[in-house]
Amino acid sequence: MEAPEGAPNVLVILIDDMGFGASEAFGGPIAMPNMDRLAKNGLRYNRFHTTALCAPTRAALLTGYNHHSNNMGVITELASTFPGYTSVRPQSITPVAEVLRQNGFNTAQFGKCHEVPPWELSISGPQDRWPTRSGFEKFYGFLGGETNQWQPLIYDGVTLVETPQDPDYHFTTDMTDQAISWMNFTNTLNPDKPFFMYYAPGATHAPHHAPKEFIAKYKGKFDQGWDRLREETLARQKQMGIVPANTQLAPKPKEIKDWDALSAEEKKLFARQMEVYAGFAEHTDYEIGRLISSLEEMGELDNTMIVFIAGDNGASAEGQMNGMFSEMTYFNQVPETVEDMLKHYDEWGSKETYPHMAAGWAVATDVPFTWTKQVASDFGGTRNGMVIHWPNGIKGKGEIRSQFGHVIDIAPTIYEVTKVPSPKMVNGIAQDPIEGTSLAYTFNDQSSQERHTVQYFEMFGNRAIYQDGWYARTIHKAPYLPQPYNTLREDKWELYNTLEDFSLTNNLAEKETDKLKAMQDLFMAEAKKYHALPLDDRTFERMSASAVGRPSIMEGRTSVTYGEGMRGMGVDIFIDLRNTSYIMTAEVDVQENANGVIVCQGGKFGGLSLYVKNGKPTFSYNYLGLGITTITANKALKPGKNTVVFDFAYDGGGQGKGGLATISINGEKAGEGRLEKTQPGVFSVDDLADIGVDEGLWVADYGKSSKFTGRIKKVTIETRK
Repeated sequence: MEAPEGAPNVLVILIDDMGFGASEAFGGPIAMPNMDRLAKNGLRYNRFHTTALCAPTRAALLTGYNHHSNNMGVITELASTFPGYTSVRPQSITPVAEVLRQNGFNTAQFGKCHEVPPWELSISGPQDRWPTRSGFEKFYGFLGGETNQWQPLIYDGVTLVETPQDPDYHFTTDMTDQAISWMNFTNTLNPDKPFFMYYAPGATHAPHHAPKEFIAKYKGKFDQGWDRLREETLARQKQMGIVPANTQLAPKPKEIKDWDALSAEEKKLFARQMEVYAGFAEHTDYEIGRLISSLEEMGELDNTMIVFIAGDNGASAEGQMNGMFSEMTYFNQVPETVEDMLKHYDEWGSKETYPHMAAGWAVATDVPFTWTKQVASDFGGTRNGMVIHWPNGIKGKGEIRSQFGHVIDIAPTIYEVTKVPSPKMVNGIAQDPIEGTSLAYTFNDQSSQERHTVQYFEMFGNRAIYQDGWYARTIHKAPYLPQPYNTLREDKWELYNTLEDFSLTNNLAEKETDKLKAMQDLFMAEAKKYHALPLDDRTFERMSASAVGRPSIMEGRTSVTYGEGMRGMGVDIFIDLRNTSYIMTAEVDVQENANGVIVCQGGKFGGLSLYVKNGKPTFSYNYLGLGITTITANKALKPGKNTVVFDFAYDGGGQGKGGLATISINGEKAGEGRLEKTQPGVFSVDDLADIGVDEGLWVADYGKSSKFTGRIKKVTIETRK
């Protein structure tokens, strides 16, 4: 089928974890000249909203349906059996990429995909929700919430790419090269065929990794602290017309300290964290500039509708109060001290770190609002700057649009401008009615009446409802606190007139009690309609598949045998070695002085590895990147067939305890040592488990290569109480 005549190309750019007040295009302190260029020649949207969290926003963006309708009420790693929360997209919802593909478009996705259920994250499938089975003919990127930008785990289609070893490698540069190459192919070989590209870098999600020259640009730029920065940003926003002149600066959360109350050491560390974050963001914009320049060189810039969304939610406060040298400490609830983090000051943002910034900076880049990512009941969590650039379809340049919009509006906008109707039937399956509203009516009419008049918000019990300018909400839980402020029944609701109160500073709940009650009732009706009920405010508790009943390939299995070549196995694909005793038995065939990994899980910032170095079996346990314990056998493997056994006897008595570790070769004890502590939670969210190699950043120092130099017949891992 050919695309409709005159259909433009479509490029959707989605930045990760960026607040409303971060980029210069929306008054922020971070130079993003390419986004700013598009804004000055297109439209800025200052009342556009997301879901407050990553995967839910992406599911809504790519379909035009609310996140709970997509069964993506939360990130995939926390999926449950509740309707609206399974993370399995229903067949009655077809992604816009598949609809466009079936209507004559070339389609491609580059960067992050966080919509694949964790039990489907292997090449054994099912792969129904992988990008290449969701409408994208080409996918080059990573699966999951984040990746190490220096040495990522990348898929080309459904094939895991060997980890890049170039010391100058950066993923954003690589994915941009791939995107430009793909555009060159489509432009040369299919010049009459429009394309749809979804460009979703891992930036600016943690880990914050950026080339040092971009970080250096911001040296000293944040020494004034987050309180002054909030004031400076709001002043710029008013001057630019991004916010109304009467906008008040919403108070920051009570848990965020005043900058002036911090110690000199805290100020030094925290300012450095923000310098790195800003450098990460500007570097991303630089790469986007290369993509846009390529479009221009092809003569396709004016014929391409570019939708640039600066954030899939607000800035992330998941860095807690002090930030982190290794973000894996957050997932294991292990605090880091300022003193320890300062030891990494100079290397912050390099491949020697896996860093996140203090929550105060998240608040400071979500200006003029109070809250951050995860807080769906505050615009700091859901309002993101958006730019739409399309010279062939938009007359105005540098104008602002203030009609209410939501991420579910992007797919219907694409359908309208490409003249591809939203589908009623796909592959014989009836489709649900589209839930978003096209924004095309705003393109050439600045004063047009807004058409998206009702929208619910919900995430982790933080919930709100918008209707015709009115906004009712309750703040249930902060992203940096383990427990909610109240029970769901005890939550106190607030009411705002957003047409007069841009930043939500004038609570009208006590004056407008009838209106508040009506809005609360409307929320429940919308939540029921779109499958947001029952409300579920659990976070870390939902990481256990057995606790919430979601599928798990490893559930109940106490013995698994792995074969050579099995790589990239996520936590739901690999046997669970946390907080338990286990035995690894490897049958190998080697020559003299063998080297390389037999089996590993995790990476440089948390993991374990059984390997051979200079012929001797060795075991290393890397505790969150904070310290490594290594046990080496007292003799080498003999040439030929050998059986290597690693036995870990867990102390018990709770989570994260230590234990006695023993190495045996061909039935004889060859080494022993103790692990004083182990990681109670995940080893890594981006470095996975491998047989015969260590993809990603290595758990330990293997020498020149991590590849096993012999043959691995099998590796059997058994757990025991």
